[in-house]
Amino acid sequence: MNTVTRDFVEKHLKDDVRQLALQKFPDDVDKMLVLNQIEARQLLLKKVPSWASNPDLLFPKHLSIEQCSSELTAKYKASIISGGDTFVDLTGGLGIDSFFLSEKFKTSYYVENQKELCDLAEHNFDVLGRKINVVNSDAETFLSNNQNFDLIFIDPGRRDIYNRKMVSLHDCSPDVVDLQNILLKNSKNILIKASPMLDISLITNELQNISEIHIVSVKNECKEILIKIEPEFEGEIKYFCVNFTGNDLKSSQSFEFSETSESSAISSFAPTIKRYLYEPNASLMKSGAFKLISQRFGIEKLHVNSHLYTSDNLVSDFPGRIFEVVGFAPFNKKIKKELLNDITEASVATRNFPLSANELRKILNLKESDKNFVFGTTLMGEKKVVILAQKNKE
Repeated sequence: MNTVTRDFVEKHLKDDVRQLALQKFPDDVDKMLVLNQIEARQLLLKKVPSWASNPDLLFPKHLSIEQCSSELTAKYKASIISGGDTFVDLTGGLGIDSFFLSEKFKTSYYVENQKELCDLAEHNFDVLGRKINVVNSDAETFLSNNQNFDLIFIDPGRRDIYNRKMVSLHDCSPDVVDLQNILLKNSKNILIKASPMLDISLITNELQNISEIHIVSVKNECKEILIKIEPEFEGEIKYFCVNFTGNDLKSSQSFEFSETSESSAISSFAPTIKRYLYEPNASLMKSGAFKLISQRFGIEKLHVNSHLYTSDNLVSDFPGRIFEVVGFAPFNKKIKKELLNDITEASVATRNFPLSANELRKILNLKESDKNFVFGTTLMGEKKVVILAQKNKE
């Protein structure tokens, strides 16, 4: 990218790309390159801020950016591995994970089967001052010619040739289930990034020697499942539920457990709704540690399938959202008058309830707002109720 084009990108970085595309460009400015770079940097501004702010980096088409890790989740990956001599990212993509993981290794490899992405990665790593060996190859070919790594990282593609999202490990590319014996033979540690849509039980059934599973959320949206594998590991899997509430590694809610701690846990059930209401964060919900939540925090479950909890005393370190209950009432035709007569706006959610959140919102005639929170749920004895609550401010 020449200096004139670079300066043009910087000048129009905040412009609407669609409107900018209709304008006439200077003769010495590559229009398509400019539009692509502006759109890419706008998309990356929140996702990878340190890269988006660097005017010398170059970025590919939209899909690669959409699928790449965020800076925050890439740093988290680096925080959970030990480091060593050699590391390879077998599915390089935009190179975010390669860059942050490579900090812990003496020699690093970025492997990618798309030549365009390899060229961009080589340029970007050079701009960022990071020595990473870029290899244009598929994972299988690279592994057949290279062995003995301290860490292999792999993020299999989760879309097919028709751009449909995949939810099975076997449907992803490369197929890590078929590759796992080769991976186990060639590395001391393996880290796999899987789709947040994937069922945890499917992962544990299909993959061997799993030592840890990390369920990672950002601002209560589940982003990825990280699977740590060690060739000699035969013990119990440890689960780590992490939800980043801010923009750095320190701003996190965390919860750790093992399979036996959840299976042996005993839930307490609430005879009625108490002063505080607790909703587990997205990572906890994905993990399924619903009995252990009740036992560990000393809070009562509303119903075996509702996954909402309550207590009279505040549990301020609960990993999720905490609400103060304003009131609740049976779900019937009188609910609006009895509980929500003066309420016109609220955030509506349902847990173990016959209606979806949108259906309940229409029935209650509520506009979207976070001034109030309304939950439709089920109590023990199969009683359907609506709860009115406000975000806890203590």
